[in-house]
Amino acid sequence: MLQTRLTRLLGIRYPIIQGGMSWASSNASLALAVSRAGGLGTIAAGPMYPHDLLAAIQAVRAGTDAPFAVNIPLYNKRAQEHMDIAVAERVPVIIASQGGPQKHLARARAAGIKWLQVAASPVHAHKAQAAGVDAVIAVGLEAGGHPGPDEIGTLVLARAVARAIEIPFAVAGGIADGAGIAAALCLGADGAQLGTRFLLTPESGLHAAYKQAVLAAGVADTTLVGRGRSPVRMLRNAFAREYAAAERGGASDAELDALFGGSTLKQSAKDGDVDGGKVEAGQSAGLIDALCPAGDVVAELVRETRQALARGGELLAA
Repeated sequence: MLQTRLTRLLGIRYPIIQGGMSWASSNASLALAVSRAGGLGTIAAGPMYPHDLLAAIQAVRAGTDAPFAVNIPLYNKRAQEHMDIAVAERVPVIIASQGGPQKHLARARAAGIKWLQVAASPVHAHKAQAAGVDAVIAVGLEAGGHPGPDEIGTLVLARAVARAIEIPFAVAGGIADGAGIAAALCLGADGAQLGTRFLLTPESGLHAAYKQAVLAAGVADTTLVGRGRSPVRMLRNAFAREYAAAERGGASDAELDALFGGSTLKQSAKDGDVDGGKVEAGQSAGLIDALCPAGDVVAELVRETRQALARGGELLAA
């Protein structure tokens, strides 16, 4: 076991959270495999119909007694329905993103649910603490999907959040191995959230073409699309190049909005259109060499984390 404030809070063996990734973890399989292995598996509710979310929660619960989480983007049109299901089912953990916790937190508390709030700045982390959440997940610029508009790198963000709050927090963005987890712990975090690493597993619900595109990517093969809107870190593909060319060419806001909205994550994640769709992935894609079962990934992360922490001890003893 690798015990921190976060593992004790959540009742998990290792300070490893599998990120809630739309389509990739909008199922029971990935969350179940990670939770069984000792991390915190997360069902991504975002694109799910309510009955599918309920079925996934019940499937994970039937497959393990270990804690798991449901990620709910609070801006989503189905957020209220998703929250109702999560509270009624008394899921162990809710991870909330893209919206403040105040509207729903009391209900979750009454149901005995732990609440983790995603934040992309120390200011938002402090506000989440003041609202009464149990812990924070601080997401840096390197992360795939939707990093914060302030574009704060993970290294700096981790230290800033450690100085801004007293409650436990995990850090995300650019972490793909145990050395990254050990670094997060040394920066003052109580754990790490990994998205892209768990995206590249058989259990993730993505099209094979999506997985192969991410697996082939290097550390410089992602880009941030849509600055000033809702920025997305994704692979450089035909859509990303078209959007960048439109920006350079002085396209109007309306034209950029139309172009941005004309490409979706679903195109790539479900249909395999990795040229025209948004292929969300973090810079850590360039650190991943193989597609491995999620349980094996957790075991390897734990081994690597212990190895990295032991090296730190050896340096102190030298």
